Amino acid sequence: MPALAWPLLTLAAYALALRLYRRSGHHLLCLPVLTGTALVVALLVLSGTAYPVYAEATKLLRWLTGPAVIALAVPLYRQAALLRRLALPLLGALLAGCAVAVGATLALSWALGAPLEVALSLAPKSATMPIAMAAAERAGGVPALAAMAVVATGVLGTLLCAPLLRRLRIEDERVAAFTLGLAAHAIGVARVLQTRPETVAFAALAMSMNGVATALVLAVVSRWL
Repeated sequence: MPALAWPLLTLAAYALALRLYRRSGHHLLCLPVLTGTALVVALLVLSGTAYPVYAEATKLLRWLTGPAVIALAVPLYRQAALLRRLALPLLGALLAGCAVAVGATLALSWALGAPLEVALSLAPKSATMPIAMAAAERAGGVPALAAMAVVATGVLGTLLCAPLLRRLRIEDERVAAFTLGLAAHAIGVARVLQTRPETVAFAALAMSMNGVATALVLAVVSRWL
């Protein structure tokens, strides 16, 4: 299959996944990252295309994720005054969430007898993918394994966040948005953008700050392991 076809097929798969997601009423099991990825994987398998070939053909699409993340600065700027007023509770939530995400993963990996390399790969799972892969590699982990953990965490975090918050009787949409950005990184931010766009600044702030905090925490912790 021509290399130019893969970016077009990827965009088509995303368009179909997004259409399904909207027609389902934003059902969590119809998240575009799930259905769209499944479509692309099916195409790769049916065509017998190796992933490195696909990755090379779609590198422009991956580059575009950079400007997309930078664009999240717009809602942050618009709600800067509110974010400043809530700086202390947001910082406390960020530090607690980051510490639990990294610490619990390392502790569970140790309890299950996982190799240190695996534990360090899984630890940054709640950070956005570029940061998680770089942090895992510098700490002595495997970037590819970190990427898989990030995707799984984003999907599961998005699926479980709303039921958990309902169970805890937390109804503030700003709290929900910050939690999704903190625990489910870019996938959580996308969910907030689609369902409650007025609170996306909280999700974007949580995702960006948690990425930095996770990289710093993992760099420090890995020196002691």
